Amino acid sequence: MNRRQALIGLHIGAITFGLAGIFGKLALVGPVLIVFGRALIALLCLLPLVRRPWPAQWQELRVPLLGGVLLGLHWLSFFQAVKVAGVGLATLGFASFPAFTLVLESLLFREQIRRSEWLVLLLVSSGLVLVTPTFSLQADSTVGLLWGVFSGLTFALLSLANRQTPASLSPMQAAWWQNLFIVLMLAGWAVPELPSVTALDWLWLAALGLLCTAYPHTVLVASVRVLKARDAALIFALEPVYALVFAWWLFSETPSLSMLGGAGLILLAIALSSRPSAKH
Repeated sequence: MNRRQALIGLHIGAITFGLAGIFGKLALVGPVLIVFGRALIALLCLLPLVRRPWPAQWQELRVPLLGGVLLGLHWLSFFQAVKVAGVGLATLGFASFPAFTLVLESLLFREQIRRSEWLVLLLVSSGLVLVTPTFSLQADSTVGLLWGVFSGLTFALLSLANRQTPASLSPMQAAWWQNLFIVLMLAGWAVPELPSVTALDWLWLAALGLLCTAYPHTVLVASVRVLKARDAALIFALEPVYALVFAWWLFSETPSLSMLGGAGLILLAIALSSRPSAKH
């Protein structure tokens, strides 16, 4: 994958990721079952595409194991946010992950943060303030937004962990193992509940596993090998915009003026940050 292919794939992945909250809301099951079903279906979809699932050396699975834990936490917190506060606030909270990525990448890899990137942090933070209807832990909107922000933090850590994936593991191999670890982690809680999952819920979980997981997850793992994690994060930050449009259209989740203003600031941050990224 070259830089141009990575950028195109990431933009398509952002659109499909934007549908994740929609399918998660349509599925009438809890976050644990959603994440387990999503990972299980992604695992089955990826298996025919992975020529050799097992690694050359088992020590190579340390990074995918960490990635599986972080991805599982990200999904659980994101779908908890969807159930508590709706698709719009959940995805806007998740949109904080480019800011987390900039800070963590600077701290962990000693990569200097440019002035324009400090502006990104300010715009994203301001955007999150605007989209918060009320600052009270008694309000579902605030709690849901906090869950969304936590999902952004864990996704930023996942993006950085993927940078350390051994070159001997293909992106599909890494994605396959991450989803396998998620299935194993949640099996004890999810398997006893599987008989209660309806056929329609399995349809939404299948859409999550195939459209919103197998493809974009593989693209993300592959892209950070040719792009900085911050570049991938900024493109995937478009996900809330797509999610807001879908939620508005399908569920009549009409965003308030402050939510639109916050989304606008996040979009401005993405636009400003994408300009210097071409110089890398």
